[in-house]
Amino acid sequence: MPDKIDQQRSPHFFEVTIERILPGGRGIAHADGRTVLVALAAPGDRLRIRFDRVKGSVAFASIVEIIEPSPQRVEPPCPYFGRCGGCDFQQLNYQAQLDAKVEIIRDCLRRLGGIENVPEFEITSAPQEWHYRARAQWQYDAVLKRLGYFEANSQRVCDVAECAVLTPELQSELERLRRKMSDDDLPEDARYFRVIAGDKEISVASGRGTGPTVREGAEARDVKRTIGGETYRLNAESFFQTNIDLLPQLIDAALGDAHGNSAIELYSGVGLFTVPLARRFKRVIAIEDDADATQFARENLANAVLQNTEVVNADVGELDENADALEAIDFLLLDPPRTGAESRVIFGIIKMKPQRISYVSCDPATLARDLKKLIARGYSIQSMRAFDMFPQTHHVETVVHLSIKNNTT
Repeated sequence: MPDKIDQQRSPHFFEVTIERILPGGRGIAHADGRTVLVALAAPGDRLRIRFDRVKGSVAFASIVEIIEPSPQRVEPPCPYFGRCGGCDFQQLNYQAQLDAKVEIIRDCLRRLGGIENVPEFEITSAPQEWHYRARAQWQYDAVLKRLGYFEANSQRVCDVAECAVLTPELQSELERLRRKMSDDDLPEDARYFRVIAGDKEISVASGRGTGPTVREGAEARDVKRTIGGETYRLNAESFFQTNIDLLPQLIDAALGDAHGNSAIELYSGVGLFTVPLARRFKRVIAIEDDADATQFARENLANAVLQNTEVVNADVGELDENADALEAIDFLLLDPPRTGAESRVIFGIIKMKPQRISYVSCDPATLARDLKKLIARGYSIQSMRAFDMFPQTHHVETVVHLSIKNNTT
C-alpha cells in the first residue's frame, strides 16, 4: 500500500519506504498515487522525500530526511557524494551493492527482454571496493577554475580535490592538473581531460566538446598495460576497461572454452579480447570503427606475434550489408558501448548464424533489448555471469553466452 502524505509536515513532502533498487540506481516507492523513484536510497529506508519532477504517474524525488535508515545503509565516505554525479551507490554496504546489481540484471532481462526464466548466475566482486578506477574523464571549467566531474543531472562541474575510486596513480595526476589549474597553466579551451594509467606511465588527453581537439603536448602519450600475460599499447583517447583487477576474469568469462576455425569480434577496440581470441582460433576478424583503436589493435597483435587476424576499420553497423559474404563463423564476440548494438548489427549477426555468441555488456537494459531479438531468432542463453567492474555505482558488466538451437558445438 502507498504511504500516506505527511500533511502535518507539508503537503509537498511525502513519507515513503524504499522497496528495492531499480535499473538506473534509484529506489522505488509509492506515494500520492504515483510510482516514486528516489535517488541515493537504500532498500528498506523510511524517508521523507520531495518531488523534483513528475512525469505522468511517475515522480522523481530526492531525500529530505532519513527517518529510519535501512540496515543496508552506510555513511558515504566521499565529501562530494550527493553532489558529484560520479557515484550513486556509496550509501549501500558492498554486499547490498552486489545484490542490487544482480536484481537490476534480472529485472531488465524479465521486463525488457521478455525472459521469464532468467538463468541463475553469479556476480564476481571487485578485489578493491575503492581506488580501482584506472581510467577517467575529468570535466574542466576554465572560468570558475573547477576540475572534477559533472554534478548529478547537470552540466555544472563539481570541483573535486580527491576521488575515492581513483587508483593512486590517477589521484596523483588529478592533483598535478589541479596545481596547473591554480597556476593558470591549463589550456584555456580545454573542456575535459581524459586519463588512463598504464603499467608504469600515465596518458593524458584534453579535448573540447565531444571530440578531442587539444591535447596536452603534441600527442597523448602511448602507454602499455599488461593483462593476463598479454601486453596492450593504448593511450588516453582509447576505450579500455577501467577496473584492471577484474579484467583477467572478465576475459576468461567472455571467451569461455571457445576455440575452433573462425571467430569474429565486433567493437574490438584496441584488441583486449582480440589477442586472446587469436590464440584460440585459426582465423579471426575484428571490426572496429575507430581508426586509432584499429591501429593499436594491429600493433598489439603484431607484438604478440599473431598473424591470423584481420583487423577491419569499418562501421560495425555495416555488418548487416556484408554478413552474407562472411564464411561460417564458429564464435562471435561483441562488446558494444552502453547504447548496445544497433538493430542492423543484430540482424547482421542473425544472418551470419554463428554457432556461439558471447555478448559482453555494460548496460543491462540494452543487453536485454538485444538478447530479446537474438532469442526470437533461435538463440538460447547457455550461461551468464556478472562482474562488479564499477563499485560504488549502479553500473555492472554482464557476460552472456548463447548458442543456436539444435546446433552442437
